[in-house]
Amino acid sequence: MMNSTAALPPFIVLDKMLSTWLLEDIGRGDRTTQSLFLADTVEGQAEWIVKATGVIAGLPIAARVFHLLNERVSFVPFAVEGQYCERGLIVARMHGSMDALLTGERVALNLVMRLSGIATLTRQYVEKIIDLPVRLVDTRKTTPGLRILEKYATQIGGAINHRMGLDDAVMLKDNHIAAAGGIGAAIKKVRSQIPYPLNIEIETESLDQVKEALLHGADIIMLDNMPIEMMKKAVQMIRQQDSRVKIEASGNITLETIRSVAETGIDYISTSAPITQSKWLDLSMKM
Repeated sequence: MMNSTAALPPFIVLDKMLSTWLLEDIGRGDRTTQSLFLADTVEGQAEWIVKATGVIAGLPIAARVFHLLNERVSFVPFAVEGQYCERGLIVARMHGSMDALLTGERVALNLVMRLSGIATLTRQYVEKIIDLPVRLVDTRKTTPGLRILEKYATQIGGAINHRMGLDDAVMLKDNHIAAAGGIGAAIKKVRSQIPYPLNIEIETESLDQVKEALLHGADIIMLDNMPIEMMKKAVQMIRQQDSRVKIEASGNITLETIRSVAETGIDYISTSAPITQSKWLDLSMKM
C-alpha cells in the first residue's frame, strides 16, 4: 500500500526539471515521430505493463510528462503509488495525441522505472524491521538532479527522508570534527552560528566519542559502522544519560544485517542502499 506520508513534490518545482529532461531527449525535434505524424492530428491509445514484480512509484510524474507535451493527453493510472504489482499487470492507460505519447514515452518510462526500483528495494528493507520501533531513513547519496524524486520514491517504499540538503540540518561528520579540532569544539562553534530551531547531529565511531557528544549536548547521535555489541553499549549509555537524544545507526546496512541493528534499541537506521543499489523495475508501453 502507499505510504500515506509520501508527498509528491509540487509541479511548480518539478516542471522545470521535467522540461529539461524532455528537451535533452527531443533535441531539435523527434525525427521519427514528426516524420510519421503532424503534431496533434492523430490520436492513439497506449498501455503501460509491468514486466517484473515490484512496487510502483512515479505514475503522477509520468502523467505530468505527457501533459507538458500536450495537456489533453488522458493518463489513467490503474495502480496507486506504493502498490505491489505482479508481472504482467497493466498499471496505466493513456489516450491522446500520438506524437505526444511517442515523444514522451522514454522520459516518462525512465522516471517510473527508476523510482519504482527504489521503492521496491526500500520496501524490502522496511519489511525487515516493520514490527520494531525503528524507522528507516535515506541519505544524501542520490543522483545529481534526481534527489527530490529519489527521496520521494523512498517514502513510497515506506522510509522517511533524512535531510534533503546541507541547509536542512546540521550533521557533524568525521571530517568536520577533525577540521574543527574535536566534537566539543565543533558543537560549540556550530551552535553559536545556526538558526533556531535546527538540531545538531554528531557522527560517532567509538564509545568515547559518544560520551563527548553527550557531554556537549548533541541532539542526535549517529553510531557509524559500530559492531553490534558496541552499538548496544552506546544505546544503553545514551538512554541512561539523556533520554531525549535520538539515536541513529548507519554504515554497511544490508538486508542481512538491518534486523540485528534495529534490535539494539536505536530510533533510526540510515542507509543509501535503496537508492544506490536498487535495480530499475522494468515496464513497457504498448500501443
